[in-house]
Amino acid sequence: MASRDPRVDAYIAKSADFAKPILTRIREIVHETCPDVEENIKWGMPAFDYRGMMCGMAAFKAHCTLGFWKGSLIFEGKRDMDGMGQFGKLASVSDLPPKKELAQYIRKAMKLNEEGIKVERAKKPPKPEIPVPADLRAALKKNKKAQGAFDSFSPSHRREYLEWITEAKTDATREKRLATAVEWMAEGKSRNWKYER
Repeated sequence: MASRDPRVDAYIAKSADFAKPILTRIREIVHETCPDVEENIKWGMPAFDYRGMMCGMAAFKAHCTLGFWKGSLIFEGKRDMDGMGQFGKLASVSDLPPKKELAQYIRKAMKLNEEGIKVERAKKPPKPEIPVPADLRAALKKNKKAQGAFDSFSPSHRREYLEWITEAKTDATREKRLATAVEWMAEGKSRNWKYER
């Protein structure tokens, strides 16, 4: 059963005047084409779910966007537009594709979700390892607890410390960070321990 989310009403109402008719038009076509669609707010923007994420829309200062979650399968690389989504920067209702065409895209998205087809996301290559600078190596050599903690940290935790120390803009800042890092490591703390639960 279709549902309309009052948060989407509020999102449209607080959008710029140019955006309201665009967002309203998209919303109406999505509901008309997919009567069982459910509205939601994801990443602060209106989203339409039908057996999983289907599409979403957003309004910005000077344009709107419409994007399909499985756009690479729906458009097969035919749409690579400026801005978020597959339709570029929408500044007026006339920038939207005709209703019949948009409904075809929605039906394709529905079918993909009904069939449980997933989009293969490109995997990011691992970040190259950052070499341990000589000053940190020397400081760790003097503090066995800190050395043990550093050696036992995951690569991402080691990287956080290494980036923090090596990105210091002045020697004074680097020395202060180095001393703090060794102190925290000796206590078994990761770089961002304050934010861990």
